[in-house]
Amino acid sequence: MSHTIREKEKLLQRVRRVRGQVEAVERALQAEQECSEVLRLIAASRGAMNSLMAEVIEDHIKHHMAGGKNGKPTAPAQELIDVVRAYLK
Repeated sequence: MSHTIREKEKLLQRVRRVRGQVEAVERALQAEQECSEVLRLIAASRGAMNSLMAEVIEDHIKHHMAGGKNGKPTAPAQELIDVVRAYLK
């Protein structure tokens, strides 16, 4: 996963964001906040995790499966990336 080393700081920032959101869920539960607020925080955490997953999958496709010229993915690879991103939204 050499590509993750190049993108290491960006990925770590996303992980820190996810951690902060999960900690917000924990605080909301400890404070016995309303269900709607807890659910909103859970949804935000899930969205952040899905974005992280999409980023790693996209990099994997680009660098290990279907890299094209100049580091740009081929048309089929880009189509797969678009499908994965749409699914994880």
